Amino acid sequence: MKRWIPLALALALLSTVVRLPAVAASGMSTLELDELGTSFTRLTTEFYKKVDTQAVLDGVHAQLVSFLTKNGIAKPSVPFAKASDDQQATLRELDREVNAVAMAYGAKFGTRQITYEAISGMLGAVHDKYTVFLSPKQYAELNEGLDGGNFGGVGLSMMIDDATKMLRVNDVIPDGPADKAGIQADDIITTINGKTTKGLTTEQDSKLLRGTPGTRVTITILRNGQMLPSPITITRAMIHAPSVFAKMLPNHIGYTQLTVFGLNTASELSKALAKLDAEGAKAYILDLRNNGGGYLNAAIDVSSKFVPSGPIVTVEARQGNNTEFDAENTAIPPRPLVVLVNKLTASASEITSGAIQDNGVGTLIGVRTYGKGVVQTIYPLPDGSAVKITTARYVTPKGRDINSVGIQPDVVVDENASPRYGDPARDLQLQTAITYLQGKIAQNDQP
Repeated sequence: MKRWIPLALALALLSTVVRLPAVAASGMSTLELDELGTSFTRLTTEFYKKVDTQAVLDGVHAQLVSFLTKNGIAKPSVPFAKASDDQQATLRELDREVNAVAMAYGAKFGTRQITYEAISGMLGAVHDKYTVFLSPKQYAELNEGLDGGNFGGVGLSMMIDDATKMLRVNDVIPDGPADKAGIQADDIITTINGKTTKGLTTEQDSKLLRGTPGTRVTITILRNGQMLPSPITITRAMIHAPSVFAKMLPNHIGYTQLTVFGLNTASELSKALAKLDAEGAKAYILDLRNNGGGYLNAAIDVSSKFVPSGPIVTVEARQGNNTEFDAENTAIPPRPLVVLVNKLTASASEITSGAIQDNGVGTLIGVRTYGKGVVQTIYPLPDGSAVKITTARYVTPKGRDINSVGIQPDVVVDENASPRYGDPARDLQLQTAITYLQGKIAQNDQP
């Protein structure tokens, strides 16, 4: 088994580069110049394909012109930069161009924004939709989405109910404030602090439910078509959102839904599987629908729960260095397994789906997956922003390159209209998985 530090959204902790002093730096700060140079160097040396340096400089120019034009500058003055074989000379050209724009327009737009636009332009020049600049806010949101974040709230996931257009509880975090207050899955939250939830987005609802730990929020509940007699007051607490939700379905089928491949996903899955096993699970469903991926290491760890040995994935970098990652020898006892996939199953989710399918330890049910077979590395910048760069591609254990192709499931089942994921009565793909596993269980139970 080989381990590799970068992740499917990999975190590279060092982001500084060695460079010579820039010229004409009065418009931009040293920090901004360093971030500009770091981004350029990372892109030109780490991107998984060879990069045309002049095209990168042209991308910076085009982005700066576009930004200034869209913001009222009729004929912006943006000098051209010329690439050379000398990287330091090219960096000086880049500094000169962006610094000239900062000196001319920094008072109006801010030199930080101009720096961000320049970095966005260089990353966009490689025409890879996954290679992008992340503002400090975007980077923080990405980390919260992957690692669960820590925020004051009540501890539930939710969606808009099709029938009432109000807020419906999807899952309740075990032992969280909502769970302790008696909130149940499928409850309809009709009001929050007296404000109706009808017509609000889940983001607007989340803002109403979140707040400082120790503060209170009062909600009214519609349960099974009947209003509860009294409002429920919940005291907010610090919440760490889980990435794994699990429950036992009829006929001893353990169901686990992964929302993301985050920092704690593998450990959360281990706990969920152990709980389901203790409850007598005879088969498992791993629901990866709408899971856009996450960390490569998390995909390897999750796959290793079901693949006892052998390869999980091979990562192929630009330098021709191929790294094979093998199972971690942490697999649970083999039981019938179904993996649910759809067109939004992507990246790390496809690594796990491909590993399970290629190793023959489970059956994929659903529709063809998204087809994201490339790996990104995130390089944090000192001011809290970051650059996300595609640094490698991956192939499944059988050598399949699924980029822009996806993974074809073993059993193709389209989603029903307005599915309610995890509810057998409203989820055709889940119904198919249950029927399939019931047959497997019956076979195993025969003397």
